[in-house]
Amino acid sequence: MVISNAIICDVNGERKANIRIENNVIVEIGSNLTDSEMIDAKGFYFIPSLIDTNISLKDSNLNAKNIKTISDEALLGGVGHVVLNPNTTPAIDNEIVLEFAQNSIRDLNGVKIDLMLNSLQEDTSLSDIAILLKKGVIAPYMSTIAKNDVAIKIAEYVQMYDVTLFCKAEDNSLINSGVMLDGDISSKLGLAGIPDLSEVLHVSRMIEIARHFKIKILFKSITSPRSISIITQAKKDGVDVYCEVSIHHLLKSDEACLDFNTTAKLNPPLACAEDVILLQKALKNSQIDCLTTLHQPSSPLNKEVAFYDAAYGCEALSDTLPLYYTKLVKSEIISMSELIKLTVQNPAQSLGIKAGEIKVGQTANTILFNPHATKNINNEQSLYNGDELYGEILNYN
Repeated sequence: MVISNAIICDVNGERKANIRIENNVIVEIGSNLTDSEMIDAKGFYFIPSLIDTNISLKDSNLNAKNIKTISDEALLGGVGHVVLNPNTTPAIDNEIVLEFAQNSIRDLNGVKIDLMLNSLQEDTSLSDIAILLKKGVIAPYMSTIAKNDVAIKIAEYVQMYDVTLFCKAEDNSLINSGVMLDGDISSKLGLAGIPDLSEVLHVSRMIEIARHFKIKILFKSITSPRSISIITQAKKDGVDVYCEVSIHHLLKSDEACLDFNTTAKLNPPLACAEDVILLQKALKNSQIDCLTTLHQPSSPLNKEVAFYDAAYGCEALSDTLPLYYTKLVKSEIISMSELIKLTVQNPAQSLGIKAGEIKVGQTANTILFNPHATKNINNEQSLYNGDELYGEILNYN
């Protein structure tokens, strides 16, 4: 099969060429290529499929049906590799649950799904990290509700097995009563708030642990510009730390919670309007390493209730690439090549793999993307419900 006239875009930039694919491997890139099976992709992007390392199951329930739904939605959104969050019910913190989860993903076609392990058990004691890593989980996940002695033990395992620690920075004593960012909007709504200091304090703490043990940490769904500044300085100092930010925190502020809009109740909470501007500036300045849809789907039963009682999260996975393209690339915040670095190359590096380039000899983990097609989002659990998005993923296999 030959895909002709495509705009090949990867982390190295854009170029127009034809691509020959045989047995799902790219065997030739050039001009004037012909084949009995030709696809004219004029005006379409030929890009690596995306990677999202911060995906949750519906209502956090770990079952085969919910995993299959994630796989289907990822394909619709142009995501070819998903890493599931481990704080499910039951949590992926022991061999029995891990084996069940692995059996649930074994027969899926199309999307690669990897599993993280929850380093903390329900009583905040340590999971059997060594065994779970040997059994095939991609990386350990840790919330900073862990006490220092436990966090240090986790760091020692990360160092021993040379993996990335996926870390959510939060303070247990500050997040328990709050349901959104502490600020003017929470006061206006009469809702208990979570100060952004909850995140900043623990980013600083974990950076020092990363520095001491010489381990790699990816901070999950960072929301505070101050946290990004601290991480940026740590990188300059040679500490192996990186930050991920969700598309929602780059586009929506806590004002989206007005009128008690439970779709905007996210974990971590949306930042204030001033910080959204600073987060976008950090993105333009290459201070953000990875993007995520922070897909946290919930049943209507758990969202259509009072704000305080509503579940956290919104849906975005099935709209991933059109959402990124429309809100970030078409609006000229970043380029398409920069988007691929943020959604393919850097997430892949956190998993210990290489991705983001399109070249001869590699497996065609790629998609065709038509940036000219349009659609309107029709999903009440999307923060972008009613928005017009540009882009359509085309299946050429």
